[in-house]
Amino acid sequence: MTRIQLFVLLAAFTCTQLFTGCDTNQEADINMEIPMRNWTYVNKVRTLIDIKDGAAKRDIYFKLRHTADYRYANIYILFHLKHAGKITTRRYEYRLAQPDGQWNGAGSGNLYTYKLPLLTNYSFGATGRYELEIEQNMRDNPLKEISDVGISISKPL
Repeated sequence: MTRIQLFVLLAAFTCTQLFTGCDTNQEADINMEIPMRNWTYVNKVRTLIDIKDGAAKRDIYFKLRHTADYRYANIYILFHLKHAGKITTRRYEYRLAQPDGQWNGAGSGNLYTYKLPLLTNYSFGATGRYELEIEQNMRDNPLKEISDVGISISKPL
């Protein structure tokens, strides 16, 4: 096999992997690094999404990463959904650890990662532009040892 044939074969394989390995159900995936791992009330993660089919179902997730030094076994957040001048707010509590202190998230070194459901199999109802926003709602401000937060929106599998 010549170098050119090998290059063409490798390029074709790489392109196939890139296009078939992508998650075509993913509509938005926003991550925000928290400065100095101190998540303040004003430091909100936001994303905009254009909904063309209001009846289509979607899954919306809160993504979180914290260090092993995070002081609590849970977290409270506020989730705001804004559309056409209307704001809907929901408060969520997520359990991050077992009663024995074992973290529920996937661990990698000193960081624990979570993908937590906000709305599953959810229909927006109307077409248009929606703003999704998450803010921390704990008593501590700043909330220490939070590394990253995000929002993920995808079509259900």
